[in-house]
Amino acid sequence: MSTRALRAAASGMYAQQLNIEVIANNIANMNTTGFKRNKPEFQDLMYQRVAVNPINVSAPGIREVGTENVSIGNGVKPSASQKIFEQGGLVQTNNLFDLAIQGDGFFQIRRPDGSFAYTRDGSFKLNADGLVVNSNGLPLYPEIQLVEGATSFNVSPDGTVEILQPDGSVVNSLKIQLVKFLNPSGLSPIGNNLYIETAASGAPIFGEPGVDGFGEIQQGYLETSNVDIVEEMISMITAQRAYEINSKTVKTVEEMMTMANNLKR
Repeated sequence: MSTRALRAAASGMYAQQLNIEVIANNIANMNTTGFKRNKPEFQDLMYQRVAVNPINVSAPGIREVGTENVSIGNGVKPSASQKIFEQGGLVQTNNLFDLAIQGDGFFQIRRPDGSFAYTRDGSFKLNADGLVVNSNGLPLYPEIQLVEGATSFNVSPDGTVEILQPDGSVVNSLKIQLVKFLNPSGLSPIGNNLYIETAASGAPIFGEPGVDGFGEIQQGYLETSNVDIVEEMISMITAQRAYEINSKTVKTVEEMMTMANNLKR
């Protein structure tokens, strides 16, 4: 029994340690553009049927003691860390290449191997070839390229891009395409504010901004993280208290084992 209690308390301490790590990552990224907070999820472990009173004496003149069983759990285990894709706040930057999505959807980013990643981080820039790229130099897809000397770059809420060429002509045939998923929480984060498709997320659904449930594009704005510092601090205090109580459980079981050993002497 004491060994089972120690294992259960140890699993609780490990679970709360992981909980603190998730909270710490949320707080560390509270100023990361487009960051979505994580929420840890836990599951109880399998149960064992244990006799309430394992002593069953059957002798003349002695009443037989019952042996009813109860279910005793074996602790807890971390099961998942879910991304919460709530809308973050919009902050105005007045930078023409900063784009924010107001609503559902992701920007498409082409990776060096030709595959695609997805992001809510719209802090785009121009590279040496005039391509609109993210902070790591990966191009936005469909590609948008400005010729040298272009004097204006405007993006409307429906994703239409207008570029004023050096000769005074206007190019307005380009359009930003967004992607959404049936289960965005199933996307796999790979760092650098990027996500990739998984079997859990489902296949990407393509669409235009402002149509069929897709969000609109806001030029000159960036989406902030959706981390609520007050909520994270409360979660941290709760996790700390839970860790402390589990450690006290270990100490209590140790004292009980010591008492039992002393009775044998």
